[in-house]
Amino acid sequence: MDEINYAAPPEIDKLAAALAKAQATIEGANKEALNPHFGKKYADLGSCWAACRKPLSDNGLAVIQIPSTDGNLVTVRTILMHSSGQSVEGLLSVQNKNRQNPSQGIGSCITYLRRYALCGFVGISP
Repeated sequence: MDEINYAAPPEIDKLAAALAKAQATIEGANKEALNPHFGKKYADLGSCWAACRKPLSDNGLAVIQIPSTDGNLVTVRTILMHSSGQSVEGLLSVQNKNRQNPSQGIGSCITYLRRYALCGFVGISP
């Protein structure tokens, strides 16, 4: 991973309280997907979302993830929003090293970044 940026807005008291409540009920993501390169199971993006979607929603929280590219650099901007209008966001980037199939590489990078950013933002542990 090449870059992690984070900027906290001045007021996030409502968001922080809602996230604390959501985190009290978020359970670990299930490791059901198999990594073919290492032969180990991992929690895929769907499992991570399954672990947090209801607790976030129940507490007025939503996540938006916006992918972008700049040459071989793939970036996902993740925004954690509260129904009050408060939000926090961050960027996570990685180089696409798939030269044989760059489009597939971009998709893989986006999924990887979305999974790690989501887990980091809401406190999911596989």
